[in-house]
Amino acid sequence: MSEQIFKATIILAATIFLTIFGWLVVPPLIANPDVFGAFAAGFVNPYSSGYSADVLACWVILTAWIMFEARTHSARHGWICALLGLFPGVAVGFAAYLLLRTRQLGSYR
Repeated sequence: MSEQIFKATIILAATIFLTIFGWLVVPPLIANPDVFGAFAAGFVNPYSSGYSADVLACWVILTAWIMFEARTHSARHGWICALLGLFPGVAVGFAAYLLLRTRQLGSYR
């Protein structure tokens, strides 16, 4: 896969996620701005609880990776991607970090 296709795929996936997230989550959150209640709603049944636990674990793993590479490879600005992983979601934070990392690794070549 070329770097251009890689970047386009990541951007497309993050854009699709943001569109779905905005369509599903933002209107109810505007109507009732209870962020903690919205978070808890992700755990209303065993299936959503499993997916929510997976997302939280992915965010922890992404954040650990970002912190590790900040120390070992002097990767910069990864903390912004970790924050994006909290809101709007891990898909956006992860995509942003891969794009950031690709750009930074390209400057070392």
